[in-house]
Amino acid sequence: MTRTFAVIGDPIEHSLSPSIHNAAFKALNLDCTYIAYRIPRSELKEGIESLRQIKISGFNVTIPHKIEMMQYLDESSPECKMIGAVNTVSNENGKFIGYNTDMDGFLEPIKKRSIGISGESVLVLGSGGAARAIVAGFAKERAKKITIANRTIQKAQELSKFTSGLGVESDHTTLSDVDVSKYKFIINTTSVGLKNESSLISTNKINTNHVVYDIIYMPMSTDLITQSKKNSATIIYGYEMLLGQAVLAFQIWHKIPAPYDTMKKVLLGGV
Repeated sequence: MTRTFAVIGDPIEHSLSPSIHNAAFKALNLDCTYIAYRIPRSELKEGIESLRQIKISGFNVTIPHKIEMMQYLDESSPECKMIGAVNTVSNENGKFIGYNTDMDGFLEPIKKRSIGISGESVLVLGSGGAARAIVAGFAKERAKKITIANRTIQKAQELSKFTSGLGVESDHTTLSDVDVSKYKFIINTTSVGLKNESSLISTNKINTNHVVYDIIYMPMSTDLITQSKKNSATIIYGYEMLLGQAVLAFQIWHKIPAPYDTMKKVLLGGV
């Protein structure tokens, strides 16, 4: 019997997850299929009920559902509870168990480059579910200070408070008041750039001392990445985080090592 997996979100048509996972299934001769399932924010409850009805084997969760999805889980992992957001769900004997692979998936390309985090200052653009996982990752690696910049100042305040609760000095600011010269890491966790929009912040002061990481993977080079690259910053692409979290999600669902090289090849072919 074919096992079905999915990614849920809105928008979802840009997602490369189906290509990545279906290629992995084929490489390992697994009788599985993976689809993209658009669920608008206002229809999340009904969408999750439909996934239960078809006995979905597992699914990934993306914008804008990572935080709200928590209330529809039967159980969740310690990382999921700590972050307060979910990006991977496994159907285990009829129970929806939540996991968060964003944190470690995000950190992997930083560690691969041997870039130190301890004692450094971080600017995070955005305050959604992915941002929560990312600040938790920086807290885990003992960053010195994390500043949250967001269009909605109340959400920035909430994430800053969450960050302080993880034991890291934190503050918040509006996007127009951002001074990038104060930070080593500049992370975009928003969807701005997905439709080729201009960067949320000025890139004039970005230089070789900065690490610029945009978690958008389609397009691969957002305006923030393109301008930062011109200024010789260290660049980390969103596809690297996608690959890292996809490998971890695969292993949660199947309990076997993921075909990393296959997944990477398909991903790079798609971007």
